[in-house]
Amino acid sequence: MYIKKLLNTAVVANNVSRRDFIKVSSLAGLGFMVGCGKSAEHAPEAHAKVAGSSQDAFEFNAFVKVTTDNKVTVVVKHLDKGQGVTTGLPTIVAEEMDAAWEQMDWEFAPADASRYNNLFWGTAQGTGGSSSIANSWMQLRTAGATARAMLVNAAAEQWQVPAAEIEVKQGVLSHSSGKSGGFGEFAAAAANHKPSGEPRLKDPGQFTMVGASLPRKDSPAKTTGRAVYTIDMQLPDMLVAVVAHPPRFGATVKTVDDAAAKAKPGVVEVVSTARGVAVLATGYWQAIQGRQALNIEWDDTSAEVRSSNALRQYFKELASQPGEMLRNDGDLQQALDTAEQVIEAEFEFPFLAHATMEPLNCVVQLRADECEIWTGSQAQTLDQHAAAAITGLSVEQIKINTLFAGGSFGRRAVPDSDYVKEAVLIAKAMAHTGPVKLQWSREDDMQGGRYRPMAYHKLRATLKDGQITGWHDHVVSQSLLRGSAFEAFIEGPIDPSVTEGAHNVPYAIPSVQIEAQEAVSGVPVLWWRSVGHTFNAFAVEVFLDQLAAQLDKDPVQLRRELLAKHPRHLGVLERVVEASGWGKPLAPNRGRGVAVHESFNSYVAEVAEVTVADDGSYSVDRVVCAVDCGIAVNPDVIRAQMEGGIGFGLGAIMREAITLTEGKVDQQNFMNYLPLRIDEMPDIEVHIMASGEAPTGVGEPGVPPIGPAVANALRAVTGNPIHVLPIGNKVQV
Repeated sequence: MYIKKLLNTAVVANNVSRRDFIKVSSLAGLGFMVGCGKSAEHAPEAHAKVAGSSQDAFEFNAFVKVTTDNKVTVVVKHLDKGQGVTTGLPTIVAEEMDAAWEQMDWEFAPADASRYNNLFWGTAQGTGGSSSIANSWMQLRTAGATARAMLVNAAAEQWQVPAAEIEVKQGVLSHSSGKSGGFGEFAAAAANHKPSGEPRLKDPGQFTMVGASLPRKDSPAKTTGRAVYTIDMQLPDMLVAVVAHPPRFGATVKTVDDAAAKAKPGVVEVVSTARGVAVLATGYWQAIQGRQALNIEWDDTSAEVRSSNALRQYFKELASQPGEMLRNDGDLQQALDTAEQVIEAEFEFPFLAHATMEPLNCVVQLRADECEIWTGSQAQTLDQHAAAAITGLSVEQIKINTLFAGGSFGRRAVPDSDYVKEAVLIAKAMAHTGPVKLQWSREDDMQGGRYRPMAYHKLRATLKDGQITGWHDHVVSQSLLRGSAFEAFIEGPIDPSVTEGAHNVPYAIPSVQIEAQEAVSGVPVLWWRSVGHTFNAFAVEVFLDQLAAQLDKDPVQLRRELLAKHPRHLGVLERVVEASGWGKPLAPNRGRGVAVHESFNSYVAEVAEVTVADDGSYSVDRVVCAVDCGIAVNPDVIRAQMEGGIGFGLGAIMREAITLTEGKVDQQNFMNYLPLRIDEMPDIEVHIMASGEAPTGVGEPGVPPIGPAVANALRAVTGNPIHVLPIGNKVQV
C-alpha cells in the first residue's frame, strides 16, 4: 500500500511529467524498465535458471543440487507467473536442509513428467489450481531432508564420528570436536551416499524458515530487468511471426491474397495454418505491417455468430428447464409449501479476459531430430504431446525451456496447447530453417483468446420462523473440461467447474437443491483465476445477504449461525469481523459488506468498506482479509497473493466484460476493457490464521470473496442488491 500512496502523489494530479513519474517509480522499487534492458542472449545469469545448467553441481535427487561453492539449487517444477514459487519451493528445501537462505538458488525443471509431475494432476507436469506449494510440500520436505542426511553421512565418514553427533546450522556442518565444513566441501562424497529408508522430517515447532517472510529470490532479477520472459528472447537468425486470426470463433480461411504483405519491408514469408495466416518478418513491427496488408476472405459457415444478448437469453432459457440434480438435501417442496416467504433472484456474469501483462508468445526451433521450445509453459506435458503430434517426433524429442511468464491467471494452461501448437505449426510450415518467435498482440489476446465463461444463476430461498428453510440454485455455464484432455476429471453429469463453490455451499440449511446445465457456444473458454468460484461465490454470498435483510438479521450473525459446524469458515469470519471493526458506525454514505468462501482448500473471509456519492459513483476504500491456508510457508508471499487477488477481482466486478456483436468481440485493448487502476486500489489488511495443517492454495482464493463483499457493502448503503456484473462506474441510489 506504500507503493500505491507514493505513486498516487505523482499520478493522480494528471500534470506529472514522464521524468518525474519515472523518478517516483524508481523510488517505489517497481523496476519499470524490466524487459527493456538486456536481451536473453546477453543475460547469462538469467539463462542459468534453465534446468541442467548448474556448473559443477552434484545432484542429490531430482530436486536438489549442491555445488562445491556451497550453493544449493532447487529444481522448481512449477511455472513462475508471479506467484512466488521460486521463493516458496526453495524455502521448503532450505528448512529441511538447515541451509542458509543466502546460499539458496533455483532453476526451472525440464519438461519431464516422470520426475516433475504435479502430484495433484496424476502423471502430468504443470502448474495450476493453486497447487504449487500444496502438492510439493511433502515432496520437497523429503528431498531436503534426504539431502541433509546425505551430507551428514559424508561428513561423519570423513571425520570418523557418529552421524548423530553432527549438527547442521545455516549451511554448516559441525562436530563437538571442532571439525566443521560447508555443504560444498562434502557435495561430491555426499552425492554417492544414497540414504536407506525415509529421512527424518522436522517437527513444525522446529521450523525457522517456514513461516518467516524471507526475501523473494526472483525480485532482484525482475527489478533489474535480468529476468528472461519469452518476449525478451532473441536468438540468432530468428524471425518473428504474428497471426491473422478469424474475427469470429470457428471461422476458417476461405481465400488469402498475400502479395501486398510480402512486399512490405522486412517480411520474409507468409504461411497458412489451421488457426489462421501467419506473417514472418525480421521484427515484430515489420510482421504487424505485413499482417495489416493481408487480404483475407473468411468462411463463417461454422462460426459462432450470436451476440451477447442472444447468448444471455439462451442461458436464461436453459435455466427455465430442468437441469441435472447435483444435490438434493431434505425436502425442498415441503419447504416451499410451508414457507412464509419465497425470495427469488437471478444473477448474470459476462465473459472475462485473462488480460495478462505479457501477451501470449512462444519461441520454436524445429530441427530434424528435435523441437526446442522456449515459453512460460503452464502445462509442459500437454505442450510436449501437442508438439510431438504436429512434428512427428517423439515426446522425448520435444525440449521445453520454461521461462518466466508475465502473468497467466490460467491462460497458459490450455488443454489443446493453443498458442504453443500455433507456434509449432508455423515452424513446420515455414521455409525458414532458423528459430521463430510467435508473438500475440494485446488485440490478439483480447479478441481471439480464451475467456472465463459467461454464467447465470437462478436462485430461490424459503423463509419461515426467522430461518432459511430451503435453498435452490440453478446454475448455467459453459464447460471448461468437456471435449478436452481433462474431460476424465468429469465424474458426474456436469463439469464440476460449473458449480464449484455452489454445489457445496456450507451453510446449514435444512433443504438444499443444486441443479445445473452446461451451455454450448462457439466462444472458447478457459479457467480464469479461481475458475467457477468467481461467479458462484458472488451469487451465493450476495443472495445470502439479501436473505439476512429479509430476516432483519446482521449478515455476520446469520453466517455465524449457519457455519457453526464449519470451524475454519467460522475462524476466518471471526478474525475479519474483529479486524475490520464490524458494527462500528460509519458515515451515512459509507457501508461495509462481508463474504466468506472456501476454494482450493483454503478459507478466506473479506470485509469491504465503500463510499457512495450522491450521483451513484462509488469507491472501494478498505478491504480486510483473513485467510486460513494451512502452514504459512512465506507470509509475505501470502499477503501479496491476497492483495493481488483482491485487486484482480475488483477490476472484474467493477468494469471488466467481454461482449460480442454478431459473434465478434467488441473489446480490443485496455481502452475498452478496463482493469483496476492503481489509484483505485483500496487499503488492504491481510490476516493469516495460525495453523498446523498442510499448506493449501493462495494464488486464487483471495478472488472469490471480494466481489460479493463489495456488492454487499454497496447494498448496505443503497438498499439495492447487485445481480448483474460488471457493476459499472455508478450504482443506483
